[in-house]
Amino acid sequence: MTVILDYGMGNLRSVERAVRHLGFDCVIQPHLKGARRLILPGVGAFGAAMQRLEPLSGEIGAFVADGSPLLGICLGQQLLFQESEEHGRSTGLSLLPGTVRYLPPDRGLKVPHIGWNGLVPSFESRLMKGVAEGEAVYFVHSLYTACADPSDVAAEAEYIVPFAAAVERENVFGVQFHPEKSGETGLKILRNFLQCS
Repeated sequence: MTVILDYGMGNLRSVERAVRHLGFDCVIQPHLKGARRLILPGVGAFGAAMQRLEPLSGEIGAFVADGSPLLGICLGQQLLFQESEEHGRSTGLSLLPGTVRYLPPDRGLKVPHIGWNGLVPSFESRLMKGVAEGEAVYFVHSLYTACADPSDVAAEAEYIVPFAAAVERENVFGVQFHPEKSGETGLKILRNFLQCS
């Protein structure tokens, strides 16, 4: 069963609809009981999200250590990392090495970044299987993940600066964009995750 984790800060229903549209069972719940795959959505501030996730952080770490697939979406991807500079420093789940940083505000482009951008897949990843360079997905974000290990970057995009649009390390996956709002490309990426075992 795929669990969409409800910790009070996610775009839950649209993710649920996308998963069910692809023909996969899922449940929205505030715990990991029965999960074979876990989706961590997120909308809002990093620090507030981590406060709400704190009671589950050990369980999420054990879930990942057991080899079960985890996908973070938007803020959910950022939470996978060690820390964020949003509103001061906050510690993340530390499942991937790196820092969440603000998009630079002084380069002539609006922040937050809202809209469609093309992807540049970085390596042969399970998450990006079948995704061609230039396929576009939908972003809404003011911060981005700076990976400490470049090999964790599954796809790049560029808005003001190049950034990790998707990440992958073994059974830990993340996307900065919203696959549930990204048409056929987003559904393809979501299906790739749902087929991981």
